[in-house]
This record gives sequence, structure tokens and C-alpha cells, in this order.
Amino acid sequence: MRCSVNIANLGDFADPRVVAEVARLAEDCGWDGVFIWDVLIGYNTELVADVAAASVLLAAAALATTRIRLGTLVTAVPRRRPAQLAREIATLDRLSEGRMILGAGLGEPVGNEYGRVGAPTDLTVLAGMCDEGLEAITLLWSGEPVSFRGRYVTVDEVVMRPAPVQQPRVPARRATWRTIRGRHGGPGGGPQPPGRSAPHSARRLPDRSPAPCAARAGW
Repeated sequence: MRCSVNIANLGDFADPRVVAEVARLAEDCGWDGVFIWDVLIGYNTELVADVAAASVLLAAAALATTRIRLGTLVTAVPRRRPAQLAREIATLDRLSEGRMILGAGLGEPVGNEYGRVGAPTDLTVLAGMCDEGLEAITLLWSGEPVSFRGRYVTVDEVVMRPAPVQQPRVPARRATWRTIRGRHGGPGGGPQPPGRSAPHSARRLPDRSPAPCAARAGW
């Protein structure tokens, strides 16, 4: 069994220096991983708090540690441009010398994280964007010329280098407490608010074909 520390990217933990210290302490105490929320606004409409970019917090944690695995819990893939997300995770994987894990999902709550900034909120659409985004990201991590055309994502002869340290891909996991049932059948999830206890399943993506992902718990 592997155990990790789950850190929100808001409130006191919106400070990269605080996250770096928590990550260092977690490593010193023998924890196996540090996973950081990747919320844009927050988990409810009433919440008003400082929020930091998860990639910056992970960079701080990477520089403060040498062994512990690092990842997002979870990154809302449909909310991001696949090429930009691929670049960020590849850079973090190189900075951490191959310790990154991409926790992927739709993000929760959809009305808050998407609707309030004018993004699509249809779950079937978001599931399709998640599937295609992860497929494009995996291809871009190869460091080879990539062309991809889907319903929602297009990549035209793009070479993204340097590639991540971990090959053939950075480990990617889909985490959710809700299963999206629709055309794509993809799961969606987001960070779990404090005090909320909900069913959780972790899905491990195949090495080369992330969508749909194979059900398997663990890292």
C-alpha cells in the first residue's frame, strides 16, 4: 500500500513556500506521494479564498523533495488546452526527475468550475473533450511529430520537446466519485471538499491509449 498527502491549492496552501515545506516534511516522514488540487474557483459558489496555480505549487514541491511522487488531484482536462497541459506536465516531470503523476478528470462542480467562466457544462461534451485531450497529450509526450483530429481537439504536425523523463508517458490516473454515462462513457471527478466522504475509484490509463481507461486501482 502507498499513502499520499492531499493538499488543496487554496487558502493557506495557495502559498508555494507552504506547499514546499509540507512536501518536504511528508517526504521526511516517509509518505509516498503529495497530490495537489487543481481547482480554478473552488468547490462551492460561496467560497472566497486565495487560489494558486497547481503547476506552480508542484514546481515548489519538486524543488523541495527528491523521492516522493507528485501529482494533481485532479486536473480538469476539458478546461485546459491539451498542448499547454502536455507542456506543463512534461516540464514538471523533468523538474522532478521523473516523479510526476497526472490526475485527470472533469473537475467538480461543473457549474462552478466551468459555467461561471462561460465554458461548456454538458457532461457528455466534457467527457469527450477529456478523452480526446488525454489522447492528444499522450501523443505529444512522445517528442515526435504529432497530428490528431477529433471532434473537440486538433493538433497539426506539432513536435513538443523536451519529452518527459518517464517514457512512454507520464503516469495518468482518472479519479472520480461520479461516473459520467453517455456517448463517451468517461468518468469525471474533482477534489473532495473537507469533511465529505464519498466513494472513490482510481483508474489507471494504459501506457499508450488513455481513452477509455482500464479500471485498476493504485498508482
